[in-house]
Amino acid sequence: MLTKLLKSKVHRATVTQTDVNYHGSITIDADLLRASGLLPNEAVLVADCDNGNRFETYVIVGEPGSGVVGVNGAAARLTAVGHRVIVMSFVHATPAETASHKARVIIVDGNNKAVETIEHSSSL
Repeated sequence: MLTKLLKSKVHRATVTQTDVNYHGSITIDADLLRASGLLPNEAVLVADCDNGNRFETYVIVGEPGSGVVGVNGAAARLTAVGHRVIVMSFVHATPAETASHKARVIIVDGNNKAVETIEHSSSL
């Protein structure tokens, strides 16, 4: 049996751009990707804190140090520049993997710079 667990989360990042004509995805500053453990092409769930919309897409790498969090394609209609979003990825883990799993949460400032890293254990 596998359990779906949070792998990584970027908490309350500010959307810096939207592009409905791009072919899809969310562009995230490479520094945030490294800090969070998110990977290029990884599927993510995005929750917009300002309007409640949630959508799934995949990660593309943005310029390091740019602070970019850009929502592209059809999902660009579900958010807006200046909105705060939570970007989450998940893993499926066996009971043995769950015992040692830790989710990594990155708290960002208003410029999408990582200011705090929190790790949450998946075992009691």
